[in-house]
Amino acid sequence: MTTLKPKKINSLKNHFLLAMPGLQDSTFSDSVVYICEHNSDGAMGLIINQQMDIPVKAIFDQLKLDYQDECGRPLLFDGGPVQRDRGFILHDNCEQQWESTLMISDQVCLTASKDILTDMALGKGPKDSLVTLGYSSWEAGQLERELGENNWLTIPAEAEIIFKTDCAKRASAAALSIGLDLRMLSHQAGHA
Repeated sequence: MTTLKPKKINSLKNHFLLAMPGLQDSTFSDSVVYICEHNSDGAMGLIINQQMDIPVKAIFDQLKLDYQDECGRPLLFDGGPVQRDRGFILHDNCEQQWESTLMISDQVCLTASKDILTDMALGKGPKDSLVTLGYSSWEAGQLERELGENNWLTIPAEAEIIFKTDCAKRASAAALSIGLDLRMLSHQAGHA
């Protein structure tokens, strides 16, 4: 008698998901998602190219934090449709660690605790960061199905694109990192 082994998942942690032109989902259309975790239980990521018209100081004010004016100016990002009332900070890997810092790669970390916001408000946080409200998630097997339906293009992530590239250019920069011009993608999916 043979036993079936569970199918091993090739983790997409520290990859970008680039929405394909045919993806007709109002939340994810034209989005770039940075995958923070991906395993047999599912996946979690943050949309990194959908800025909201709300400055970070709105969170500082809500948490009653003292802040420097320039630290409150950056805009928040819409990280995804799950827990939109919760903040997640994607930031460069630095010597300082906060209460809930998770290292995703050698260059990128994720923190979701108030202590990082307290430091950021006073200009003592990470050098490079973006603050999202909410996150994106997929249950076990869901992302794999969506990939099979040609909804996403997977691209190895680059910290430079997350932190140093203008928000509106992140999708094209991610595509160019693998030699792809977004204007050349078809709205029609094909299967070989």
